[in-house]
Amino acid sequence: MAAMWRMRRSFSALLSLVLPLAAAVAIAPTARATVNWGNCGRFVQHPDDVPTAQCTTIPVPIDYDNPGAGQAQLAVIRIPATGSRIGVLLVNPGGPGASAVDMVVAMGAQLAGSEVSRRFDLVGFDPRGVGHSTPPLRCQTDAEFDAYRREPMVDYSPPGVAHIEAVYRQLAQRCLNRNGSAFLENVGTASVARDMDLVRQALGDEQINYLGFSYGTELGTAYVERFGDHVRTMVLDGVIDPSVGPIEGNVNQQAAFQTAFNDYAADCARSADCPLGTDPNQWDSRFHQLVDPLVGKPAHTSDPRGLGYADATTGTINALYTPQFWKFLTSGLLGLQRGTDPGDLLMLADEYYGRDSHGHYDNSQDAFNAVRCVDAPEPTDPAAWVDADRRIRQVAPALSYGQFTGYAPRDLCALWPVPATSAPAPAEPVAPGKVVVVSTTHDPATPYQAGVDLARELGAPLITYEGTQHTVVFNGDQCVDDAVVRYLVDGVPPGNLWCSAQ
Repeated sequence: MAAMWRMRRSFSALLSLVLPLAAAVAIAPTARATVNWGNCGRFVQHPDDVPTAQCTTIPVPIDYDNPGAGQAQLAVIRIPATGSRIGVLLVNPGGPGASAVDMVVAMGAQLAGSEVSRRFDLVGFDPRGVGHSTPPLRCQTDAEFDAYRREPMVDYSPPGVAHIEAVYRQLAQRCLNRNGSAFLENVGTASVARDMDLVRQALGDEQINYLGFSYGTELGTAYVERFGDHVRTMVLDGVIDPSVGPIEGNVNQQAAFQTAFNDYAADCARSADCPLGTDPNQWDSRFHQLVDPLVGKPAHTSDPRGLGYADATTGTINALYTPQFWKFLTSGLLGLQRGTDPGDLLMLADEYYGRDSHGHYDNSQDAFNAVRCVDAPEPTDPAAWVDADRRIRQVAPALSYGQFTGYAPRDLCALWPVPATSAPAPAEPVAPGKVVVVSTTHDPATPYQAGVDLARELGAPLITYEGTQHTVVFNGDQCVDDAVVRYLVDGVPPGNLWCSAQ
């Protein structure tokens, strides 16, 4: 069965927005907690890029029901508003496992001089265990992660399934051994939503504005359900529907990735040397002809690791998040076709997994697994995963290896060493004006229908973007961005809106 892919976000093309100053009522601050703001050098590699940024850490209990279990320290960054301040705009880039501190650095530089930077303090905190927060959630060493990526994970014979589950069990046990059960049990969204309110209190504002991408929409939904009175405006872009369980969500996501693959292939086919050819009926088979042989024999690359099957498919998946990466996918596939260096696929896989040029990984993938595994229970009955594998092969043939065997491994989370702390449930309706939902028609990671359904559950308006990419706000589309900025500034939501790619 294909893996659940990260709900991730890249800020490669933030739009610098400059809109007319709009009338707005500033949020009255509450009594500010004692927070020692200081230089961001400990979190930011190039602090001069955001010279006005301030950073701090905020302690939160590891277990809200057992304060004696210790504390985690959340890394927080704030770039103060440069004009007539409305309040804070808290952002989360998704993952789960992506750093909001790093995202604010990128956004701060890109949005300098915009209406957003003039009216809002731009704020990000790294959730517990993530990014610059401590303790960091770590499950694998760099060498162990490299070895994990060398596993093709495609043999769905009974011995092959047993081997794959043994690899998953080893990873789960390492997570338990290196982080402890108390920490693993409390890294889920329910705890992080409570952390976010402690951050709000430390910032001193009675209400926050929030912009959540991808998994950040799940966090935002959890927050507004529990702390709705402390929300002024909330934008949720690239939606996870909290009513959908893990298996159904995985099937839906794989179908969306297949749609994005088809869009990529159609764009590629405009070129005579497209490695997938120009016949739509052959795109899936041509892709398999290029990548399937890597199961038995990795391709040579300038990097001594070479390119194996798992990295080729991960690199492909990464490229499908944004058309900006399609050229690298084409380059890598051409390398496989011509017997030259397919290293761009390895580069895409490294970027996805957070591996730098020195061979060091960030902990985004470890955090991703730990959070998703406690956010929803997964069935332990192997039959459920066999049925899921059958369905995924039907909806995503390009990304499925081999033939249906009647066997399939259970997902990592079905073998996780601590219990889930949340369960799927529809979102509760919110007060008018609290939330605006944004969804992209051919979003590969968070399918469009999830946004439609969440908007209905919350009773919120929906901004639809017609395109093939994962999330869209502040990524260059004026129709979307104008509507979002006016909502954030005025506090008045738009009606349902349809925006076509420019």
